[in-house]
Amino acid sequence: MKVRKLKFWILAADLIWIAAALSAADLLRYGLSWTVLERGTSLDILLLLLAFTSITWSLLSASTQLDGFRGGWRFVAVFSHAFVAVTCTMSMLFVAGYLGRQYVSRLLLAYFGMLLLLGFVAIRYAACLVLRARYRAGQVWRVVILGNGRVARELATKIERHPEMLCTVVGLLFPMDLAQEDLDFVRPPQVDFSQVSSFGIMDLLRANNVNEVIVALPHPALPEIRKLTARCQENGIHISLVPQPYELYLSKPKLLDLDGLPVLQFRQAGAPLLFLKLKRLLDVGLGAALGVLASPIVLSCALLLRIKTGRGFRLETRCGQNGTPFSVVRLNVDRHSYHTRFEAILANLSISELPQLWNVIRGEMSLVGPRPESQIRVVRYSEWQQQRLTAKPGMTGLAQVHGLREQNSSEEKTRFDLQYLMNPSLISDLSLLLQTVWTLAMRIVHYPKLVSFASDVVSQPNRPSDAPVLEALSAHSTQSSAD
Repeated sequence: MKVRKLKFWILAADLIWIAAALSAADLLRYGLSWTVLERGTSLDILLLLLAFTSITWSLLSASTQLDGFRGGWRFVAVFSHAFVAVTCTMSMLFVAGYLGRQYVSRLLLAYFGMLLLLGFVAIRYAACLVLRARYRAGQVWRVVILGNGRVARELATKIERHPEMLCTVVGLLFPMDLAQEDLDFVRPPQVDFSQVSSFGIMDLLRANNVNEVIVALPHPALPEIRKLTARCQENGIHISLVPQPYELYLSKPKLLDLDGLPVLQFRQAGAPLLFLKLKRLLDVGLGAALGVLASPIVLSCALLLRIKTGRGFRLETRCGQNGTPFSVVRLNVDRHSYHTRFEAILANLSISELPQLWNVIRGEMSLVGPRPESQIRVVRYSEWQQQRLTAKPGMTGLAQVHGLREQNSSEEKTRFDLQYLMNPSLISDLSLLLQTVWTLAMRIVHYPKLVSFASDVVSQPNRPSDAPVLEALSAHSTQSSAD
């Protein structure tokens, strides 16, 4: 598999744009004047500003993957991630300027920050367009996955979600019976089964112009599999291997070449202590601020619900970090059936979840993290799914901004939750919060359709309340009251 080092090209373009943006900002602020008296900012200070910004952005890119393709391309995610990173960079510039007692025009910095954001987003969008053009031209690395279990399906999904790899899955090849030599070949997304003998596999791979075979089987050392991989290498087809068991998902791998013997080291992924402390400060500070702003809305809605239903709030038991049960606070909206259009709107605008800010302030939840699920669901978790319980649950998360809700399986949500847990950072948290705000804003923009949807739900009392909101409301809907 040819993994393109696109992030290094994007970083190089970013650094070039930093210099261009600073020059443009200086031109917008001072025009073509060159004397220090007219400019107010010396050229030496501008060079220091350029160096500081370049170093800061390079460090942020290395630590938080600012190339824009982590988790797949989504414009809202790219914009929010770039916005948070630029805000952090500009904040550091202000602090450095204050501590160094160096005067820099605030208008120049404002121009600089806006140009940085627009340029960084444009660079990533242009990269996406180039990748799409190469896909249309057929300039992709063609892959066949040897396996048909959960690992193989997960691998196929992740490859298709990462356009920067310039890779496409041609199909899945797997034994019908491990004791036989015959194999099935599946072409996604149309499931087309064709049984081939081990002697015809190479013809099949060559007919599909396969560049690489990825082995994702629980027992890859079977004699027939070893023969197949050897024949692939003889014919110039690359071989890759996904290690088993897949439950090592939360471990960060590192390949050690010990005199030709490959040793794959696994280190348990965990959030640094400093990150956890900063995350807690963010939860308390931002959670309290949002609670104050939301209190008039929450109290007004609670009063109306009390008049209509006899109770304004309700408590529901959910499983928190390490499976510890706790009570989440919600507005009294039945998540199994809506009795009024008002309740349906509260749920689908996520207003019913705002009281959980109290759980955030108490430390039982975080603003961002895996959504807490009921004990009924948690007791049915597989060992793989239980890993999502290692973190404190959140009001919103990566699974929710990808549109996963109560009707989606825990396994689907676990895929995104574990992806979030593998790369924790405050920039990611702030980016997910911005994506959630965007989703809610799009729901408000499409308010007439939301009202129509709410009326349909009320007219069908047996319809589950956790049915997805109309796709037109948002491409990335956040979690509703039913999760």
